[in-house]
Amino acid sequence: MKKLSLLGLTLICCVSCIEAQQKTVDRTKEKTAFQTSGAWRPQTDVRADVAIVYGAQDRPDMTFEQRLQSWRDRGYVTHFMTGIAWGGYNDYFDGSWDGKDHSSEGQVQQNGDTLWHHPGVPYIVPTRDFIEYMKQEHIKRVIDAGVDAIFLEEPEFFMRAGYSKAFKEAWAEYYGFPWRPQHESPENTYLSNKLKYHMYYKALEEVFTFAKEYGKSKGMNVRCYVPTHSLVNYTAWNIVSPEASLASMPCVDGYIAQVWTGTSRQPNYYNGILKSRVFENAYLEYNCMRSMTAPTGRKVFFLTDPIEDAPRDWNDYKVNYQATFTAKVLFPQVADFEVMPWPDRIYTGLYAIPGTDKKEKISREYSTQMQVMVNSLNQMPVSENKVSGTHGIGVLMSNSLMFQGFPNHDGYEDPAISNFYGLVMPLIKRGIPADIVHIENVGYPETWKDLKVLAMTYSNMKPLDPEYHKHIAEWVKNGGVLVYSGADKDPYQSVMEWWNTKGKIYKAPSEHLFEMMGMQLDPEDGTYKYGKGTVYVLRKDPKEYVMTQGNDTHYFGVIKNAYEKSAKAGKIIEQNFLQLERGPFLISAVMDESVSDRPLELKGLYIDLFDPELPVLYHKTVKPGEQSYLYDLNKIEDKNTPQVLCGASRVEQEQYGKNKYSFMVKSPIETTNVSRVYLPKQPKSIVIKDSKGTEIAVAKGGWNPASKTQLLTFENDPDGIFVDITW
Repeated sequence: MKKLSLLGLTLICCVSCIEAQQKTVDRTKEKTAFQTSGAWRPQTDVRADVAIVYGAQDRPDMTFEQRLQSWRDRGYVTHFMTGIAWGGYNDYFDGSWDGKDHSSEGQVQQNGDTLWHHPGVPYIVPTRDFIEYMKQEHIKRVIDAGVDAIFLEEPEFFMRAGYSKAFKEAWAEYYGFPWRPQHESPENTYLSNKLKYHMYYKALEEVFTFAKEYGKSKGMNVRCYVPTHSLVNYTAWNIVSPEASLASMPCVDGYIAQVWTGTSRQPNYYNGILKSRVFENAYLEYNCMRSMTAPTGRKVFFLTDPIEDAPRDWNDYKVNYQATFTAKVLFPQVADFEVMPWPDRIYTGLYAIPGTDKKEKISREYSTQMQVMVNSLNQMPVSENKVSGTHGIGVLMSNSLMFQGFPNHDGYEDPAISNFYGLVMPLIKRGIPADIVHIENVGYPETWKDLKVLAMTYSNMKPLDPEYHKHIAEWVKNGGVLVYSGADKDPYQSVMEWWNTKGKIYKAPSEHLFEMMGMQLDPEDGTYKYGKGTVYVLRKDPKEYVMTQGNDTHYFGVIKNAYEKSAKAGKIIEQNFLQLERGPFLISAVMDESVSDRPLELKGLYIDLFDPELPVLYHKTVKPGEQSYLYDLNKIEDKNTPQVLCGASRVEQEQYGKNKYSFMVKSPIETTNVSRVYLPKQPKSIVIKDSKGTEIAVAKGGWNPASKTQLLTFENDPDGIFVDITW
């Protein structure tokens, strides 16, 4: 009888477990994050996993440690971010820190003017003293406060800078000869920008190495990240930064890809027209950041912003946010996100009302839509699925894109970095998801995985190491197909570099590559064999393919030939859209200026995640120039389990029982939650209460029998709203 009683007790316990299954949120995965300079506020309780607290300075009413603790008290993992090229470092510049005057260490232009990030805060030349200041005054403090992840953002040195006393001294030390004004020759420009790149590379290496060693002394594993614009953007904006080289640095754990409307609206040429192409540009920026990290195994967070630095109206922000967000989630191997920067300015800032001189805060409709999108990222899975279209075509990039952008020399120009877009935009606009390949990563086997055709040029960049050519030549020898496009006549071909020093006398770096593949040093247009592979040579700079209407036809024909005939990789598919199925999410972007003006017609059973009312659709039309973000209701994996499919708040404390489902949701105050909840049956009872236990009414709702979803609408509360559903 005793054994039977124990068995019965066990069964009762098991039934009780079934009656009260509970699912909790695990924020230690650090999948989603946001950055903020403020303390916790109910208006900015974004409910990502990580709050990245910006700046270690104390405030008049609050210390840094108290700011940090305000987020920890609300359940956040806390990280730290500050600028490495600018910041609130007045105690350094005015000599308070070490008794020395460092006011001359800002970045200076030819006319003697200092470049200011904002009044009183210059962009910095990273001297030894500044590096030591960062270590002792900032890094130690945040590690002492228990922070084990440090983000040093935007290592930026402007191309037009390079005239300060501090930079001239660094030049003499690095090159071993006196400083030369960069405006006087292509070689001086190249050497100047190369030094700028090296200075921030070394600054990050020293500060991060110190952070890891100091953290280790306190029993902590400190991780170090670099939030940075893409190489595409920095090149277009005439800024130098270490970029891809950091992905191989032992003390760098990863990046934040700082991509948003402000970077992606940068105009570029295609089909003879210079204009903003926000979706396509964002896609290339994220592509660039992914390719920097994938071969080296570093983590990358993809960022986008619901607004931007430039003052515009809310509709402009919304349209471009959808474009950049779509581009972001089209990379199935990246599932970590900075969901927004600066929530204070998003939720409490005032922005223009078109046609008036008035301003307004974010609308309830836009904040609801934004929060639906942001919360979906907590569910976004890594996927083995691929973006639609032809795969296996890559375009080569290098950090040295930033070395020859400003000023122009000898009449040679590369307007809107068209030598880059000339290689890649004819592919993207035909619905071909071309990969970016960083020359700095060609030594990693992962770089070459599944790559069939590689397009490259040295008209806008130069190889910093002859070893790169060994890896490229070996790939061709083993069956790869290389398309080299370039006249090799730009004035940077003859700058002082490895291909023309220490006994080497190549007129251009491409001569060294061609020689390694058994070709003439200066081959004419044509097709050449090397081992099992093929080399196509086009003696035109790629800018010619996009700066003149219809001028990309021949180039694309060569790519098509290279892929289909030389690589024997199959037929190239030309289409006007990119699309990805990723878990339950269906992500689509239809491009204009493409092979067709046809809209994309989607049929199924979907929730429209770009619509703040979360309607259930059977059909969705996506027109050229538009994007779509849908929840595919036919992709619900467990149709026996009730669940919040999507909503403008984060779900916590889920509990499941027989014929019942309860959960709590949190999101910033003064915003509206709209959610769709999947249930096995139509609910008999829905009870919603605030954190004090007071019952509140559903503002708008309804049961959709086709999708078996209940729509819930109510006001958000960072202290939690509790929902109990029975059926």
